[in-house]
Amino acid sequence: GAPWGSSAWHCSLSASCECEFWPDLTGLECDLALRLVGQPLARQLVVRGLREFVQDPDPAKPLVLSFHGWTGTGKTFLSSLLVQHLFRTGLQTAYVHRFSPLVHFPHAEHLEQYKDDLRSWIQGNLTRCSRSLFLFDEMDDLHPGLIDVILPFLGSSWVVFGTNYRKAIFVFISNTGAEQINRIALDLWRARRDREEVGLQDLEPAILEAVSKNPQSGFWKSGIIEQHLIDIFVPFLPLKRHHVKQCVVNEMASQGLLPRPEVVDGVADSFSYFPKEEKIFSSTGCKTVASRIPFFL
Repeated sequence: GAPWGSSAWHCSLSASCECEFWPDLTGLECDLALRLVGQPLARQLVVRGLREFVQDPDPAKPLVLSFHGWTGTGKTFLSSLLVQHLFRTGLQTAYVHRFSPLVHFPHAEHLEQYKDDLRSWIQGNLTRCSRSLFLFDEMDDLHPGLIDVILPFLGSSWVVFGTNYRKAIFVFISNTGAEQINRIALDLWRARRDREEVGLQDLEPAILEAVSKNPQSGFWKSGIIEQHLIDIFVPFLPLKRHHVKQCVVNEMASQGLLPRPEVVDGVADSFSYFPKEEKIFSSTGCKTVASRIPFFL
């Protein structure tokens, strides 16, 4: 992450360095509509937030997104679509950095070293390119206190540690708040409210409460929450049976397979659904669709 070469120094001193950043927001919006199943609110929030951020030539701060929801509802999938549509070389780009607690920060006794490493990594890569994207996966498994070392990079100052950073994007992925989102989604379903009617105002307070009260979360007592540095909380709703069927169709199409009805129904029927009485939502979203399809071919 060291600022080697004249181009790196140029990126650290000016706002003109775009590196491989080549946003195709129209393509992203189309891809989300076709491939992100059952998440109209997440799709709307992300596209709108990105469009406002990208169109601002002089943003006041980095864009900070936090994805919340049950397993298998599309959080990781959406993050991969972001990379594909924001950078010229897509998933091959060197300017996207993904952190996994179990891989990068596994040992609690090394917390102080991890803090130094993470701070240096963020600073070094922002020096190399201001248009960097940092993805923090599995925030629920991150050691509390670690994430606060990136606080200086998320605010609205012009330069931190000699690094221009206001054009960066940070994405957090978390299951915290999933139970609250599921409960609210079930209540809305029982009230006969359409999925497309669900707004952020219905879900954000519950997500914030869950995040602030979970001592196991990487956000526990974090200044990121207390200082309101997350621009958009993106809720992912639990998926119904017809959403699972659409995931099966999409996956079969991606494998070059014709989506035969008996296969689609068989895979969807193999999932468990909750609550026990009504069986409305998939317990694991679409997470294991790809591995189940061969059993029904």
